[in-house]
Amino acid sequence: MAFDAKAEWRKRPWWMNLMWFFCLYMTFVYMPFDLFLKPVAQDEEVWFGFVLHGWAAKATEPLHWLIYGAGAYGFWKMKAWMWPWAALYVAQIAVAMLVWNLRVGDGQGWFSGLIAAAVFMAPTIALWRARSRFQSTPQTP
Repeated sequence: MAFDAKAEWRKRPWWMNLMWFFCLYMTFVYMPFDLFLKPVAQDEEVWFGFVLHGWAAKATEPLHWLIYGAGAYGFWKMKAWMWPWAALYVAQIAVAMLVWNLRVGDGQGWFSGLIAAAVFMAPTIALWRARSRFQSTPQTP
């Protein structure tokens, strides 16, 4: 029952491993820090391109933590429910980047927003096209 890192790494393409590691980092490092150690006055959470501050941000952090935890588990086990939800979540980040840039931009929000959205559309499309990788397969104990 030894852990085989190479076999684990081969379960997914390199870009999906990066997403998995990002979800692991957010689940076990950043979100606990953000929720338990960051002062309320410094707290910010972004939802759909709108920034929440203070207690509103602190109150929504558990939902972000749950999302990243589900992503970490889903990528680890390559769960079938990850498709289409991972792609849809990253797509909403792309839209949020556009909205955020339009809201805080100094008249140049469209250009920077479209660039930011385009950057996030690449992993959105990759996740959408990865449906077969998330098909249910029997897990060995």
